[in-house]
This record gives sequence, structure tokens and C-alpha cells, in this order.
Amino acid sequence: MTELRPNQSVKLLQELHILTRDGKLNQDSRRKLKQVYHLFNFIEPMLKELAEKKDDYTLVDHGAGKSYLGFIIYDLFFKSQGQGTIYGIETRDELVKKSIELARDCEFPRMKFLNLSVEASMNDSSLPGQIDMVTALHACNTATDDAIKFALQKKSQYLVLVPCCQAEVASILRKNKAQTKTSLSEIWRHPLHTREFGSQLTNVLRCLQLEAHGYQVTVTELVGWEHSMKNELIIAKFNPDTNKKKAAQRLSDILGELGLTELSERFFLPQL
Repeated sequence: MTELRPNQSVKLLQELHILTRDGKLNQDSRRKLKQVYHLFNFIEPMLKELAEKKDDYTLVDHGAGKSYLGFIIYDLFFKSQGQGTIYGIETRDELVKKSIELARDCEFPRMKFLNLSVEASMNDSSLPGQIDMVTALHACNTATDDAIKFALQKKSQYLVLVPCCQAEVASILRKNKAQTKTSLSEIWRHPLHTREFGSQLTNVLRCLQLEAHGYQVTVTELVGWEHSMKNELIIAKFNPDTNKKKAAQRLSDILGELGLTELSERFFLPQL
């Protein structure tokens, strides 16, 4: 049975509709809380590593929405540590305003919220020049790629990504189908396979891109498939010993062989 952890904010969980107004958990909220805890179990060890190395550390949550994830992480970790700052980046101004109000009501002073796109956030002076951890959960289509670009620019130590609705690669596979010479094009000849293969391939390219920039990458399930088909969790940790050249070469080879060289800028590569 999923139960609350010690010292969690009841007010926060009520505002996030995990707890009812009388402090009860219903079946749906138990399932939701279980998923949140599952994700936090991946994130907590990385936060502990940061806390051991630095007096202050930063986490940016891209496409934050209602900042559900950021609030839970702050409540479970940042609150007790007395250090560290979480930034929620969201384009919908009304959600940003609500998050600011909720952080104030819950007395979470080291939560900041910015009404920005991922691209605009890269050069916004409200954010530090270096960010320790970047999260992007269910960032749609190329928004995940923008979050990766942000993390690379900010020299982040960790990334936690749950991609969603990867349509760009599939559309280019479809467009270039007639010109693709490799017999591997049979993999995406049918429209359903184009969509599914394009989605799978997008995340493979993202992992290689991260490895080419010096990250050690782990791919796993976020939750059981019965809960969501948008289920892939990509975790990346910067590791200077990663074989960057090998990953970059494989990424370049795949783009060339599958007729996707026009995406080279999207999956930009370090020098081979």
C-alpha cells in the first residue's frame, strides 16, 4: 500500500489533488503517488550526490505545467536540506502564476517559476549559467530535444527525460521514403510502422547524442505499460570517460544510412 512519507506537506498534496480535503487517499491518487515515488527513487540518489559536492545546487524542470514534479521533489528533498533551488520553466502564464502562489502558500522559498520557452530559457539572465540537473517529463515532440540542448549548454551533470509524441523523425522518414536506398526502409514502409519506428529511433538518436557529449545513459520504464504508453525514462549522468567519439560516429552513420542527414543540426554533434 502506498502511504505518505514522513513530513510531507498535506497542504501541497491537497492542492495537487493527491489528498482529498479531509486528508484521504483514494485509489486513483494512490496510483498517482506510487508513480511519483517511483520516479523520485531514480532522482533522489543524484540529488544526494549533488548535495555532497555542493553547498547549493540547481534543478530546472522544462515544460513544468502545474509543476507537479518540482513541488514533490522540493517537498521530499529540498525542503529538509535547506539548500538548492528548483526552477520551473513553462510557457503558459496562468500556470506559472498558480505555481508561484502555491510555492508561497507552502513556504517553499527556493522554488522559482519563469514564463519562458525552453529556447528562450537558454539565454535568460534569470537562470544561472550552470544548471546541475534538468528534467523534462512528457515534453512533446522536439521540446525534449530543446531540453537536451539546454542541458548541454548549461553543462548539467544529470538529465531525467520522459519523451512524448516524437513526430519529427517519423515525418522525415515518410517524406524521404522513396529516396532511401537501404533495404532497412522496409522497417518503416507501412504508416503504422513509420510512426512507431520513428518514435523509437528518435530516442535512440537522443541517447547517442548524449553519449557523444560525454554522458552515461540508462533507459528504463517509468511506470508499467498498463498506465501509460509514453513510458520511456532516459537518465543521463555526465561521465568524462564515456567513449564520445564512438557514439558520435554511430549517430552520424545512422543519420546517413536512414536518409536523415537533414536532422544533423537537431542532433548536433561534437567534432569527430
